[in-house]
Amino acid sequence: MDCYTANWNPLGDSAFYRKYELYSMDWDLKEELKDCLVAAAPYGGPIALLRNCWRKEKAASVRPVLEMYSASGMPLASLLWKSGPVVALGWSAEEELLCVQEDGAVLVYGLHGDFRRHFSMGNEVLQNRVLDARIFHTEFGSGVAILTGAYRFTLSANVGDLKLRRMPEVPGLQSAPSCWTTLCHERVAHILLAVGPDLYLLDHATCSAVTPAGLAPGVSSFLQMAVSFTYRYLALFTDTGYIWMGTASLKEKLCEFNCNIRAPPKQMVWCSRPRSKEKAVVVAWERRLMVVGNAPESIQFVLDEDSYLVPELDGVRIFSRSTHEFLHEVPVASEEIFKIASMAPGALLLEAQKEYEKESQKADEYLREIQELGQLIQAVQQCIEAAGHEHQPDMQKRLLRAASFGKCFLDRFPPDSFVHMCQDLRVLNAIRDYHIGIPLTYTQYKQLTIQVLLDRLVLRRLYPLAIQICEYLRLPEVQGVSRILAHWACYKVQQKDVSDEDVARAINQKLGDTPGVSYSDIAARAYGCGRAELAIKLLEYEPRSGEQVPLLLKMKRSKLALSKAIESGDTDLVFTVLLHLKNELNRGDFFMTLRNQPMALSLYRQFCKHQELDTLKDLYNQDDNHQELGSFHIRASYAAEERIEGRVAALQTAADAFYKAKNEFAAKATEDQMRLLRLQRRLEDELGGRFLDLSLHDTVTTLILGGHNKRAEQLARDFRIPDKRLWWLKLSALADLEEWEELEKFSKSKKSPIGYLPFVEICMKQHNKHEAKKYASRVGPEQKVKALLLVGYMICKDLSH
Repeated sequence: MDCYTANWNPLGDSAFYRKYELYSMDWDLKEELKDCLVAAAPYGGPIALLRNCWRKEKAASVRPVLEMYSASGMPLASLLWKSGPVVALGWSAEEELLCVQEDGAVLVYGLHGDFRRHFSMGNEVLQNRVLDARIFHTEFGSGVAILTGAYRFTLSANVGDLKLRRMPEVPGLQSAPSCWTTLCHERVAHILLAVGPDLYLLDHATCSAVTPAGLAPGVSSFLQMAVSFTYRYLALFTDTGYIWMGTASLKEKLCEFNCNIRAPPKQMVWCSRPRSKEKAVVVAWERRLMVVGNAPESIQFVLDEDSYLVPELDGVRIFSRSTHEFLHEVPVASEEIFKIASMAPGALLLEAQKEYEKESQKADEYLREIQELGQLIQAVQQCIEAAGHEHQPDMQKRLLRAASFGKCFLDRFPPDSFVHMCQDLRVLNAIRDYHIGIPLTYTQYKQLTIQVLLDRLVLRRLYPLAIQICEYLRLPEVQGVSRILAHWACYKVQQKDVSDEDVARAINQKLGDTPGVSYSDIAARAYGCGRAELAIKLLEYEPRSGEQVPLLLKMKRSKLALSKAIESGDTDLVFTVLLHLKNELNRGDFFMTLRNQPMALSLYRQFCKHQELDTLKDLYNQDDNHQELGSFHIRASYAAEERIEGRVAALQTAADAFYKAKNEFAAKATEDQMRLLRLQRRLEDELGGRFLDLSLHDTVTTLILGGHNKRAEQLARDFRIPDKRLWWLKLSALADLEEWEELEKFSKSKKSPIGYLPFVEICMKQHNKHEAKKYASRVGPEQKVKALLLVGYMICKDLSH
């Protein structure tokens, strides 16, 4: 504790920088880093090395080796490089390795060396080859920028949604620029390049010459440039040994530093934490590391071996063959607590807690001093905040003990910040472990979010740790444990050395009915790995038929999909499978499949009734279903045929089908309809008016209304209409016409088979009580009272009005 600030280095009067070891690297590198293409992902991400790179002449028989390591040097993957020469390596935001080849092809590999996909940067790049490349990150995703042999730039701002942009030509550019980088301004990616003493900014349409504000005179070339992690600031290293630092727009200068070294640096990156007023740049040469900022002096470190710089959100990672270190600005809370002779409330509280453990009365003196100043809450908050920025668990515990000690003397201090910090540090310490190798800082962790961290643990196949973190933080199952188990199951199906039965059983025993887990998604992954039988076994555990059926159709297991759809009782799902089967099978096989599934056959018939009548007829013919076939021809005679001859022909076919079905009633009724149609056509020709498509009763009624009583009676005899029905029809028609004399003659033509009460009722309905009285007297004794009441009611009603 007394030497805790020994590794603090002041940069001017406002900031301290410290460098501490993250890991002692245990990787067995056979070559120096300078002889390899190197790529390291931010946020404590993995490291990729391409051995035997093409910058050195090697025997043609020696293949380069692509190796991937965790940040602690633990091997993740190793594979022989069998493709073309590689110009640059870089990691995407999803921790996929992008390998940019000389021919413009970009190969994408997973964290464990599995090939994912590839894409091309265009024909122009293929023809002119790639001189240099950059992988950069924007709010849209990860991008690739290419410098071709024709000294033209091509870029894509998002490799996930590849849209190539050919940047404008730089006037007079006859050689490769001395240095260049990508900038992101107002959601658009730009290229900044240096040609001698000139700087050019390329956007999608223009090439503009730009000049840094306040640049010292005498610059004849820019040797290196670096953009900050957030793309807000830019640093330029000139051939005069000056480093210019300013905004990325080059309109505002922050400072300029003379490092007195004119040799071009190997790397130059920004080193600043969010919301810090101090901006600094780290410059690396072969054996020297320099931190420069807005101060007359710099911080210098000696590098014992080849090193590589990785810019981070709040600092810089530095790794070499033997060590992996982190250089950053000391946070304000840590500085106030640990600075020599500090009287900050956090420093006093830490001392008070230390004296309390010694059982010294000085603890009370320190506490009283803090309380007298009214700064106890601030002291607790400082200790909590400083604990988050400490890498060593021992120091974290000291600070948290001090915060807990101070909380005891506060009445209403909210515990959330303390509890959350304890949880976050426990998570961070777990992932910083050497065997995990993700050295996130607290600032990076908060920027990355817990969900992304869990995704990265899943990507590394660290499922137990991810589940423990979810359970410890009590994350909702759908966002936490369920999601991780689903990823584990998707990985499990890729283990081809285990039988389908064992894999399916293991997955089901582990997942069970865990909410949020879709067995169909896991089965889809199994099918994608070429394990169709395993996919079918996994689908048996899927409770939702709507999720089973689409995958079974994709797997060309249509008949099984049909069975599952029928079991679900979802008619829409059954229709989906039927239409798929219809397109997949020939007509005969399709109909045979339907015959084995009565429910599907019934639904398909309903579909055909509305959409495919010809197919419906074929179904009836194949099944020898003459009854339905007859009904089909009857519907067709009215739906499709307009000519009377066509209708009659269709009805004759229907009658024949009914005879085959031994349904004589339907056959006779159909023949009667044919006779009626012919008769109606003849009536139209002879009498005019409209008779076609009328029913037999309506035809008789129409004839009576037209005064063709004899024809109506003849029609009734031809079609054997009972007398009672004919009298009703004639009675109704004459009453509607108000032909009361004809009605009276008709009533006297012979004895009424329906009696005379209907005559009374019809007359009363037409409000003719006079005619009603005529028939009331003829009503039989059993109905006479009812008839008289009807007439009397009508008379009383008229009198009341």
